Amino acid sequence: MPSSSLYEINTEVWLREMSDLAGHRITLADIPDAFLDRLERMNFDSLWLLGVWQKGELGRQVALENLALQREYKAALPDFSEADVCGSPFAVQGYSVQAEFGGDEALQHLRQRLRERGMRLLLDFVPNHTAIDHPWVYEHPEYYVNGTEEDLDKEPSNYTRAPAAFGDIVLAHGRDPYFPAWTDTLQLNFRHPGLRMAMLEELLKIAQMADGVRCDMAMLVLPEIILRTWGDRSLPSDGASPVDQSFWPGAISRIRERRPDFCFVAEVYWGLEWNLIQQGFDYTYDKRLYDSLRAQDAPAVRADLSRDLDFQRKSLRFLENHDELRAAAAFPPKVHQAAGVITFLAPGLHLFHDGQFQGRHTTLPIQLSRRPYEPSDPVIQKFYDDILECRKHPAFRNGQWQLLNCRPAWDGNPTWDRFIAFMWEGEGEARLLVTVNYGPTQGQCYVDLPLSGLSGSRFLLVDLMGPSRYERDGNDLAARGLYLDMPEWGYHVFQIRKG
Repeated sequence: MPSSSLYEINTEVWLREMSDLAGHRITLADIPDAFLDRLERMNFDSLWLLGVWQKGELGRQVALENLALQREYKAALPDFSEADVCGSPFAVQGYSVQAEFGGDEALQHLRQRLRERGMRLLLDFVPNHTAIDHPWVYEHPEYYVNGTEEDLDKEPSNYTRAPAAFGDIVLAHGRDPYFPAWTDTLQLNFRHPGLRMAMLEELLKIAQMADGVRCDMAMLVLPEIILRTWGDRSLPSDGASPVDQSFWPGAISRIRERRPDFCFVAEVYWGLEWNLIQQGFDYTYDKRLYDSLRAQDAPAVRADLSRDLDFQRKSLRFLENHDELRAAAAFPPKVHQAAGVITFLAPGLHLFHDGQFQGRHTTLPIQLSRRPYEPSDPVIQKFYDDILECRKHPAFRNGQWQLLNCRPAWDGNPTWDRFIAFMWEGEGEARLLVTVNYGPTQGQCYVDLPLSGLSGSRFLLVDLMGPSRYERDGNDLAARGLYLDMPEWGYHVFQIRKG
């Protein structure tokens, strides 16, 4: 059950910062070797470049004129100007690399350099909607959810008038059924057979340029979600026969005919993760674990880690990404570290966000191309340095994972229920034991250790995240388990050695 790691970068912000430092434009072809070498040393398997695709000017205008977004810009970047507004990377006008980033050729040069370091490149695929000035709006308005003048009058925030080859029509903005529409986008209609073929062609194109895709809001194009959100509005406007099978199984199969190792990552919520895994996705977001950690709910964390092992292996774990608050802002310092030990040493694909290692606090609106200066936090930096070193351990890289049973240290002591403990066991004596007291007070428990050969031996426990070293008698471990007495939000990552 090998664990993998994914590093997310906002391409627009990243290249602008490097260009400002260099005093001239930096493209994807100019990324320093030192940066890529550092990712390789940190054992990253994949790099996700957010927002490389072409964006339309109309989407940028929407981002400039939106009053609610303007308030977010000022909160994140008090000195922001119009030049800092680039538009949303999820309002895609075309799946070609922006010219100012160096175009498709620069991306391929970077991809080759990543391959030489054993890393793969992931890019965005936005299935639910396009930019409002995508060529299809004029050429193929039937690819979108169409509305009526009455819809526009009743719901002006959910519909808009758009130009088509035969005259202006009313189209729906892209949306999630639980939130207001994204007014810089238009809603694609996955019940239209022509649209499905066109989107498959887009995926095939991306598969020639990258090693995987992160599919934005992948559950929104499931048949049941389409019907729940749009009802009869999702019937093809040109009278084509509607298609009600899921898009994903066939599309993923087609891509893998050409690229068997191509990676599909789904941003997905609402308990639909296993549904999309069964449809072919390699990894799905584990928002449930994140929310349980934010809520400081140890039993819920343990319940999430108790799910099927195949589900664990296919879960994408994170403490932050471009949609969430920065971890250093969302979690108090001690909780941040305890949550990080659980998240990044559990099985699955682990997402790290650019700036997370430095302890950045500002959540940047995705429509901005510049972020404020924030000094690095040495405590957080040291924590992540130590976590990354633990992740290089052979037991973690190639071992088998098991959630461990925790028991009360004595009758009437409820603090055992806050403990999370699990083990990675590799070949020979390659073992890692992770223990966390995920609670606000000191706590005690016993942990059952499923190790062979406990009786008659002694064991040394060396904490890779701190100075602790303990020697324990195997007979006692076999009879009672490992006794833990840990402070609030305390953690250990023990390397276990016999003798």
